[in-house]
Amino acid sequence: MLELGKLAPKFEDLKATDGKSYSLSSFDKNPVLVVIFSCNHCPYVVAYEDRMVAIQRDYASRGVQLVAINSNDDKAYPEDSFPNMVQRAKDKHFNFVYARDADQSVVDAYGAVCTPHVFAFGRDRKLAYRGRIDDSKDPSKVASNDLRNAIDDLLSGKKVRVPDTRPFGCSIKLISSM
Repeated sequence: MLELGKLAPKFEDLKATDGKSYSLSSFDKNPVLVVIFSCNHCPYVVAYEDRMVAIQRDYASRGVQLVAINSNDDKAYPEDSFPNMVQRAKDKHFNFVYARDADQSVVDAYGAVCTPHVFAFGRDRKLAYRGRIDDSKDPSKVASNDLRNAIDDLLSGKKVRVPDTRPFGCSIKLISSM
């Protein structure tokens, strides 16, 4: 897993549901970049999608950019195919970048272990926060808004008060080498 304080691993030409391709450098102007490993089918991700939309909406005017990356094996899990990603983004009104890591090189570089798994970077693109979005799949039971707190700290120029939390969700579905 990517260590705190390390530079964001570069990625190139990730095809996104908005018809564009993105590289890490596409977000150079954003003071905070949040990379979330995500997918279509995981019930944990599904439970968090509205919160992801809300976070992007609430922080967009301050330059924060969420980038959700789906690295799951779409042969074994066809619901995570790119056409299904496009449909999911449309149905759920995603206001953030939702991109496909088809060769799983990005998930490998970041070391994400589940969906959702969050990596937040400040302007210097050093990892300042990693872990979960918040502490409960059930939005009515959230006691700690971990990602929002990290974003607030980064935007205020402060050190993130809790830089590492334990993510929870579905395992990343790796491509079988058989």
